[in-house]
Amino acid sequence: MKLVVHFVLLLLFPLNIFSQGLRFHGNESVINERTSYSVFENGSPAFTEKLVINFELSLLPPSNVGYIFRLKDTNLNTTYNLMYDNEGRENTVFKFNEEGRNNLITSIFKKEELSNCQWVSISLSFDLQQDSMTLKINDKETRIGGLNLLEKWNPVIYFGKSEHVVDIPSFAIKNVIIKDTQQEYFFHLNENEGEFVHDSKGKARGHVSSPVWLINNAYYWAPRASFKSKNVAGLNFNSQTQDIYFFDKDSITFFNVRSNAVSSKKYENELPVKLKLGMSFVDKADNRLYAYEVYSEEAAEVATSAYLDLNTLMWTTESVDRLPTQLHHHNSYYDAANHRYLVFGGFGSQHYNKEFYSYDLIEKKWSRLSFEGDRITPRYFSSMCYKKEENSLYVFGGMGNDSGDQTIGRRYYYDLYKVDLNEKKITKLWEIPWHGDNVVPVRSMIMLDDSCFYTLCYPEHFSNTSLKLYRFSVKDGSFDILGDSIPIRSDKITTNANLYYNEKLNELYCTVQEFDASDISSVARVYSLSFPPISLEELSGMGKDESMLYIWGVIIGVFVVGGVCVFYVKRRAKKTNTDTHEALSVLERQDEMSQESFERKDQPNSIYLFGEFTVRDRNNKDITYMFSTKLKQTFLLILQYSLEDGISSQQLSDILWPDKSENKAKNLKGVTLNHIRKALAELNNVELIHDKGFFKIVLSDGCYCDYKRFFEIIKGENIVNNKELIEILIRGKFLKNTEDEMFDSFKLEIENKAESILQMEIESRYAQQDYQTTLLLVDTLFNIDSLNEEALYYQIHSLIKLKMPDQAKNKYLLFSAEYKKVMNENYSIGFTSLLNDNKA
Repeated sequence: MKLVVHFVLLLLFPLNIFSQGLRFHGNESVINERTSYSVFENGSPAFTEKLVINFELSLLPPSNVGYIFRLKDTNLNTTYNLMYDNEGRENTVFKFNEEGRNNLITSIFKKEELSNCQWVSISLSFDLQQDSMTLKINDKETRIGGLNLLEKWNPVIYFGKSEHVVDIPSFAIKNVIIKDTQQEYFFHLNENEGEFVHDSKGKARGHVSSPVWLINNAYYWAPRASFKSKNVAGLNFNSQTQDIYFFDKDSITFFNVRSNAVSSKKYENELPVKLKLGMSFVDKADNRLYAYEVYSEEAAEVATSAYLDLNTLMWTTESVDRLPTQLHHHNSYYDAANHRYLVFGGFGSQHYNKEFYSYDLIEKKWSRLSFEGDRITPRYFSSMCYKKEENSLYVFGGMGNDSGDQTIGRRYYYDLYKVDLNEKKITKLWEIPWHGDNVVPVRSMIMLDDSCFYTLCYPEHFSNTSLKLYRFSVKDGSFDILGDSIPIRSDKITTNANLYYNEKLNELYCTVQEFDASDISSVARVYSLSFPPISLEELSGMGKDESMLYIWGVIIGVFVVGGVCVFYVKRRAKKTNTDTHEALSVLERQDEMSQESFERKDQPNSIYLFGEFTVRDRNNKDITYMFSTKLKQTFLLILQYSLEDGISSQQLSDILWPDKSENKAKNLKGVTLNHIRKALAELNNVELIHDKGFFKIVLSDGCYCDYKRFFEIIKGENIVNNKELIEILIRGKFLKNTEDEMFDSFKLEIENKAESILQMEIESRYAQQDYQTTLLLVDTLFNIDSLNEEALYYQIHSLIKLKMPDQAKNKYLLFSAEYKKVMNENYSIGFTSLLNDNKA
């Protein structure tokens, strides 16, 4: 009965601790898709004596300048707005204005003040009796008077786009409170769908268009980036710089999780370590990335560890010392205070490891550590974390056996140990029974307090499987499964996944690195999830009328009591019924889904480079015929360089007329450019200019170019599930049927970016059970890479989900024929094997 009571109490008194809020599409989106939120859609209540508006604000890249909210007094015909300006080099400025008249308050912050906090607290307090107003942003407070306020106010309150105001930065808000001395309206903004906004009592009061409900970010893992390397590569996260590093023997790629910026750089010298497992750790104090191998078959004088100075990109050999055996899937922790690196567990030479080893960065030597207390059995695939307050390591789970000899078989462990580094003592905290498929955790786990820890687990004994986030109780091992799943192919022992926590942005990151059959080439993917994560039940419960929870709590409580009585009778049939129910639910959701429509219709005053090169004039007439082969070459060359400084006159001549004399080339160039200007005169807001020796195509607002828009979107944050980006890509292969060699590198750059985006988008759409869009995107990806096996997988499985097995088989046969034609060998994976794979 105690279990039932606790269950009902949780339903009756839900905790509002989840990630929540409303995110606004800003200037990075077209005007019609920018977010608008009217707080009191059907008439505002009257506030007397005081009007207080409190909310929390998160400023998101690529925010530069725009309006956060507007406040109207219709009786006085007065409007106030809060404007944000981040375009200065050093400062971020908030301005509170009387719209169209004058600035009332200017509040200036150093950029780092706001960049170091995820949420900014904002309060506007109007004293209607004293005719004054106070603006408080975090701890900075400013008071003004003389506003001619009335003692009663029915405010009209907008956040984001409203009426004629369309300049909106990218931002998010949560915990909006509107109150006076007698009443209070609290908006958690914890809806997960729809356009109606409910107050804390469950009443729908507001309306929002084009919303992004942040609660979904706490359940759905968002694909953020992907990387490929033909060499052995490694991954790590630096919470101080907010960078995820992906490195191999030649170069390093930086992915900044805050700005989404990606950059790749070559090393200044050769990496001295021959990477086998690609293991690494970060020294934040010295801004170094250490690459190491615990074991190497190379000569004794060959480096086994080295560090990369992340400021200079110079490698320095650290040590040649090594352990006696390889340790696949070992755990690790960098003890910066004592300049040592600790590892535990792992597998190599047919043995599981039970030892703790320490690498001393000063002595540059490995040594074995000894502990008293309980014994941790030999294992690998464990999870480990460090708790600073206790100077202790925690080790969870894994796979191995008591002897360490791999030949006698293996056990799965679901236990937790505390390793006290002060006392040099190991204490076993608990071991729990496990039901269902055996799983192993990833290397790292997150423990932020004494109550619980988080780690990702997956059944590694399946080829195509899924990672799921688990939250375990530190006290007794009870657990919850949170968030949706992340696909992983676990065929190779080198394949790995890691979990990181970003305190600055309050996010979890999962990195998945999958190696090919050679254990050399790999693909790495990065996902993010808002913290704290939630379960599907919690997601489904967000934003609903809270009064209903009381009723449902009682109803469910009654059913739970009755259900306990028949639980054991029906337990054996439960799995079959659940499987059937889930299968039916998928079909029902498929039928209910409203698939997005993606317009491919060309618009007037536009230039298209995706698909067939097309130019349409201001009247929507196709004038592509005006661009002869030479004009098209010249125009595309200039446009290629126009996102930066342009192309020099000399460079243009060298590429297009390399065999002509200087005078002849100059004349031809002049004639060609005049013809381009004549063609462009049929459009508005586009011109060919010559400035300081460089030619450049200048596209102003009103002239659409899909190539320019493509780069604008991918520099922003909303890459996955971006409808406009999909519409650009599905138009066709970049510069389709333009075969000039001079554009090969140009096309390759765009295709690589498009391929990476399409792979993430396909994976995301498939996970959302949007199979029609998945198929559309797969066809687009095949235009770039006709032998993409991941695309084939999602194509086949989407058709099966849509009950189209014959079409799935036909697609497989077409792929096999193309594979045979290109590779001159048969495709090795059979249709049945492909069907039996299960990524999702």
